[in-house]
Amino acid sequence: MFPAMNFTTVHHRSVDLDGFEIAYREAGPADAPVVLLLHGFPTSSHMYRDLIPYLADRFHVVAPDLPGYGQSSATPEFTYTFDNAAAKVRELLKQLGITRYAVNVFDYGAPTAWRLALADPEAVTALIVQNGNAYDEGLDNEFWQPIKRYWAEPTSENRDALRGLLTLQSTKFQYTDGMAHLDRIAPENWIVDQALMDRPGNDEIQLDYFLDYGTNPEIYPAVQDWLRSHQPPTLVVWGENDVIFPAAGAHPYKRDLEDIEFHLFDSGHFLFEDRAEEVFPLIREFLTKKLG
Repeated sequence: MFPAMNFTTVHHRSVDLDGFEIAYREAGPADAPVVLLLHGFPTSSHMYRDLIPYLADRFHVVAPDLPGYGQSSATPEFTYTFDNAAAKVRELLKQLGITRYAVNVFDYGAPTAWRLALADPEAVTALIVQNGNAYDEGLDNEFWQPIKRYWAEPTSENRDALRGLLTLQSTKFQYTDGMAHLDRIAPENWIVDQALMDRPGNDEIQLDYFLDYGTNPEIYPAVQDWLRSHQPPTLVVWGENDVIFPAAGAHPYKRDLEDIEFHLFDSGHFLFEDRAEEVFPLIREFLTKKLG
């Protein structure tokens, strides 16, 4: 069961970074240890709407919307790559005066966080890994085959073959597939996400990200070296029924990390929607223990 939680105000803010707006949610004491929450496809900081107030009495929580998502800019002039997404998050952290932080990595949030860590290896104080990949084993499944074809041959035909991943049916699937408790999954999740993806031109943004995801396996060896050399305290909480990032991608973290807590759950991609009652206390206890 959840412990009693004090009411905490969550602020919805944005910052202009050279004409590109990055929206973010922020809560908690300004002088508390920072927890950075990085979302994935096809959502936004909305996925952390319940976790933020759960942590914010003790931690300074920041959850940005990545470029092209949520309330952040989605302009065609921007080049939508993970390098550029990480650069915008880095600029946001600089604006907020944040130099050290624990980070929750999930889906697209993982390659974004890895770029932050490689750029500033001492910045990350702890990791929460929630269905976020850093190993080739996590991409060796059927889901990734058409995307890998696109990486190998970025033709219009291979690009168009991925448009089915941008539909309401696909978005709902990500929230419902493999979940043990479907009645816990609020329908507005996929309705909100889809409404934002259906903005004019956003389909091309998503397809650009699909293509650029092919750059991520190239940095996995450097990420793994960073994990081994810096040994950030790590909590793995993973929905083992996820067909996008299967549990095969979770186990290798145990290879490289010494201070690791490891939990697999009978759940799917959006673990927090299904298992918050179990996972949130694990996160809070871990952060309290590691960050003080």
